[in-house]
Amino acid sequence: MSEPLKLLAALLVGASALMGFVQTSRANDNAVTAIDIALEPDATMIEHAKTANALLLKDFQKGFALDDTHHPHVTMLQQFVLTADLDKVYAVANGILGAEHPTGWKLKAVKYYYIPDGKFGLGGIVVEPTPDLRRLQDKLIEAIAPFTAKNGTPTAFMSTEGGKDIQKSLIEYVANFTTVAAGEKFNPHVTIGVGNTAYLDQLVAAPFEVFTFSPTGASVYQLGTFGTARKELKVLALTP
Repeated sequence: MSEPLKLLAALLVGASALMGFVQTSRANDNAVTAIDIALEPDATMIEHAKTANALLLKDFQKGFALDDTHHPHVTMLQQFVLTADLDKVYAVANGILGAEHPTGWKLKAVKYYYIPDGKFGLGGIVVEPTPDLRRLQDKLIEAIAPFTAKNGTPTAFMSTEGGKDIQKSLIEYVANFTTVAAGEKFNPHVTIGVGNTAYLDQLVAAPFEVFTFSPTGASVYQLGTFGTARKELKVLALTP
């Protein structure tokens, strides 16, 4: 190959590599993560949630267990955020949680409920909304707004099945969280798992022994199937 041709070939290779770098950079800039800013419940709530989860799994073995990658939690805010801005999200959430002192709150668990989806449902323990919880959610929504993305895809979630386990309804829920699950529609709860609706109907109808619990911490998680807190991204600093 002549010298001019070698030079041209080198330039073409360099240009191709540069274009690939630019496209990768743009993709990274536009990457989105589905997050859950959540309060961590104390041992009392965790025990109740895991007991209920075991009952659901006994009736419906294809459900999921509450474990290290399905953390019991009280969701305050779910959003799609730009992955590049995650550190900023952690910083503002830290500031808000640190000022609110949620470890001193006494929260009340009042009943079971579930969200139906055909023959199955996603169950949870409902937590009575309080002025403290509502104020915290309002502050988080306002503070995280500059970093949010309008929508996301299954790639925004933590998945062990290449995104096949991420429900379309979950994507829509996260995208519209501030209008369907905030303000007057805020329904604080701790998810207990998936079960047959027939069994969940029995669980909901049975007497519920009201109990109190307190948050012991707060974290930012990457969401997974059914809106579970699958991957801990950041432990937030709380002051007593």
